Amino acid sequence: MFKSYKKANNVAGALVFVLALATYLFTLEPTVSFWDCGEFIASANKLLVPHPPGAPTFLLLGRLASLLALHPSQTAALVNGVSALSSALTVLFLFWTITMLANKLVVGKATEPSSHQTALILSAGLIGALAFTFSDSFWFNAVEAEVYALSALCTAVVVWLMLKWENRADEADSDKWLILISYVIGLSIGVHLLNLLALPALGFLYYFRKTAQPTTRGGLLTLVGSGALVLAILLGIIPGLPSLAGSFEVFFVNAVGLPFNSGVVIFLLFLAGLIGAGFRYAVRTQRRVLHTALLGLVFILIGYSSYLIVPIRSGFNPALDENNPEDVLSFVSYLKREQYGTRPLLYGPQFNAQPIDQQQGAPRYERSQDASGHDTYVVAERRLETTYADADQMLLPRLYSPAPEHVRAYGHWAGAQPDQKPTMGQNLAFLFNYQIGHMYWRYFLWNFVGRESDVQHAGVLWPTATKNGLPAELAANKARNNFYALPLALGLLGLFFQVKRDGRNALVVGLLFVLTGLAIVLYLNQPPTEPRERDYTFAGSFYAFAIWIGLGVLALHELLRFVLRQENLRLAAVTLLALVVPGLMATQGWDDHSRAGRYAALDWAKNMLSSVAPNAILITYADNDTFPLWYAQNVENFRPDVRVAVLSYLNTDWYVDQMKQPANASRPWPLSLEHKDYSQGTNDYLPYVENPAVSALNVKEFMQLVRQNSPLLQVQTQSGKMLLSYPTTNFYLDVDTAAVRRLGIIPKERAGQLVARMNWQASKEALEKNTLVILDLLASNNWQRPVYMSTSIPQQDYAGLDNYMQLEGLAYRILPAQNPVAQPREVGAVSKEILFDSLMRKFSYRNLNQPGVYYDETIRRTMSQYREQFARLSQAYLQAGETAKAKQVIDRCLRVMPDDTIPFDYNTADLIAPLVKVGEVKQANRMFDLLTDRAQQSLAYYSTHEPALFEREIGVNILTLQHLYQAAADTNDQARAARIAGLFEQYYPRS
Repeated sequence: MFKSYKKANNVAGALVFVLALATYLFTLEPTVSFWDCGEFIASANKLLVPHPPGAPTFLLLGRLASLLALHPSQTAALVNGVSALSSALTVLFLFWTITMLANKLVVGKATEPSSHQTALILSAGLIGALAFTFSDSFWFNAVEAEVYALSALCTAVVVWLMLKWENRADEADSDKWLILISYVIGLSIGVHLLNLLALPALGFLYYFRKTAQPTTRGGLLTLVGSGALVLAILLGIIPGLPSLAGSFEVFFVNAVGLPFNSGVVIFLLFLAGLIGAGFRYAVRTQRRVLHTALLGLVFILIGYSSYLIVPIRSGFNPALDENNPEDVLSFVSYLKREQYGTRPLLYGPQFNAQPIDQQQGAPRYERSQDASGHDTYVVAERRLETTYADADQMLLPRLYSPAPEHVRAYGHWAGAQPDQKPTMGQNLAFLFNYQIGHMYWRYFLWNFVGRESDVQHAGVLWPTATKNGLPAELAANKARNNFYALPLALGLLGLFFQVKRDGRNALVVGLLFVLTGLAIVLYLNQPPTEPRERDYTFAGSFYAFAIWIGLGVLALHELLRFVLRQENLRLAAVTLLALVVPGLMATQGWDDHSRAGRYAALDWAKNMLSSVAPNAILITYADNDTFPLWYAQNVENFRPDVRVAVLSYLNTDWYVDQMKQPANASRPWPLSLEHKDYSQGTNDYLPYVENPAVSALNVKEFMQLVRQNSPLLQVQTQSGKMLLSYPTTNFYLDVDTAAVRRLGIIPKERAGQLVARMNWQASKEALEKNTLVILDLLASNNWQRPVYMSTSIPQQDYAGLDNYMQLEGLAYRILPAQNPVAQPREVGAVSKEILFDSLMRKFSYRNLNQPGVYYDETIRRTMSQYREQFARLSQAYLQAGETAKAKQVIDRCLRVMPDDTIPFDYNTADLIAPLVKVGEVKQANRMFDLLTDRAQQSLAYYSTHEPALFEREIGVNILTLQHLYQAAADTNDQARAARIAGLFEQYYPRS
């Protein structure tokens, strides 16, 4: 058909690319999704500064894509499309990588493949590339705006370029391929650092090509040298050069007296001079390797220069400016991800190690002016470095976290006891059982054997698995995919075939597989609990295994040689048999990877923003109730008047600074605290030191004492440091009731609940900086701006203000109105008119009633909060005697979120009693029995299948029983109450 193999290879690659791209575009998320995507899309659209260490290359490409949007609502799909396009290109380069390796195995370099050989080689590329196209983890990354798809593309391009260089290494200009590789590596730094782990594999490819007789000693030196290269980039270039620039900056500003940024300029000139001198020496002495290495360094730096966008954009103080890295010193901290802390890797303390000393470490500088008005850097704080006894430290520390939930999990995975020093055996048991077994091999087998469900910690679905004994939520789970281990089998065939026929390249692929998989496990040193699954981290390892899946076609062809001697027949049989693998992966995975028609995250964000009054301050909790809101405001310009603030970020000085600045259409926070009062290291937490003479604290007076750094609040720590404290947990805030009435912020039905003094209790342990800032906000705001807290915030983080919260949607408003006695589990009073307007008129629930749209566990869990608000509103109407309104609310809830799309949960149980009271007894009983049966099935399953892993699922089902028992009590259904009581005794017996 084609006159040359090269043309056939290019055309086949193009077809694979089109097929992959079509797959990802058809299954693309049409708008923003949960987790980091909202932050990335918003940052790409306006070139904002996302969380460290940023992804400037991805953001620049996303910005280019967003320019194609004809309407802001199209921006998310276009930035998502960057991932889709990147993933399709990754598949293309994988195809070409497989065909290059297959070509060596089939015909070698000497001759042009015959037509049959061409067909076989292309079949191998097709099967391997399509298997990766439809692999679970890679497909997940391909349809949303995250960095992992582009990172995989960088890895794929570098591997392909290295193979191209290998084929042309004898040509005079072959070094140009190495320079191009360096540039791609530099660009990839601005996406994700995973790409660097491919370098040792490429180092062996270089060694084998340049060495006529490879030796073990040479191989070890290559491994050490390529590892050193990784460290040189990872430590020497990425944070190292900016750190040196920072040292120059501090010296030339503080010691020499030059203005800000002079040291950075001098450092850049010095670096350029060094590189220039190196080039001159290499040319003069005819040192080609040195010249090529310097060119590689320069092109790495050119690619890495995408990071300049971070301090440049931060200098403009955009609406999203995480860590405020606008100067070289804060930029270094941003690059090093210092806000996230560190994890011990090779040597460090175990989880119950006792510190023996604390010493001041590296200083953190801030810009200032001296008495003469000259620029200077002052030491804002010195980070404390903790020292531990050698007896409390170990090699390769895996059991290191003292967090109570982690210590408990260490007992499950390694048998470690909280009050005993862990042994090296327990340490290694955790490494192999959890970090390697659960957090890598389980993910690997998900992709190539099968996956039980989308429930967190779901296991591998083996070919012999059945649905017998499974609870309904697992049996009907769309993410229950069984590949019958066929991809694994084909990949192992390819591995053995390449090892036998081409051991050197098998070693290269094997290193790529290990370094982008198991090596990451060792580097990450993951704790025993994670907020979500982390399989996307290992997509590079799965990429390497897909190469072996492709080469497995060649192995299968060899196996059939003695069964089918006719070449055409054997080739057709092999291709058809092998096509079963990607075909099965596609058909099994389509329903749980297609995000077509999914608008849950965007509607959630807009609904939360719609819950609050104009010019409100909305305090949120974490990623999923914050990042989609940032997208809605910064991209679609929805409710830009609302100032969204993340509770945990309020523990940082840079974020409080930003709250005191205008953003979008929102005014600054009205705070009395100055930067010196909350600078990092100052008032990070205030310990509780009881003073019986103080019965209660006036919040306004307390904040004045904090601003004065009053000796009345000072206490001395064991290390001699002076801290501010608080002497009582009783706080109060006087209220100008006349002014509040004039503002009209108290609903008419709650007018009698307005108080002249708000009284509440704070924590008895410590006040974190975020709580201090919220107290200052309440004291300074004088109710001029509405202040809300997201319903997603755990009750213990409401700063003790529960009795002054009013439910208005997906947020509670803080008001000087004392709530009536609440029902158990309820927070805040219900403003019926406002909540009705939110739930019934303002809120959008697009496609939550469409069974064909896939909603994963995160969305199902998040959407249940709607049901909680519907239930509370219906109960409020029933208490007011408005039965018709209550029925209207219940009907709306069941219509927008039926059981077949968002399965009923414990919040649904709160609708049972209202259903009975509005006359829908049969429907209530059906719902009761359905929820009871499901809870019983789930508890029976999870209590016998690693209950320590599924504590959340067990807890949710126990909570469902509690809600059902309350519903039975409210409706006087003694028979059903007795059944629930029996289930409690069986699965949650009283000790």
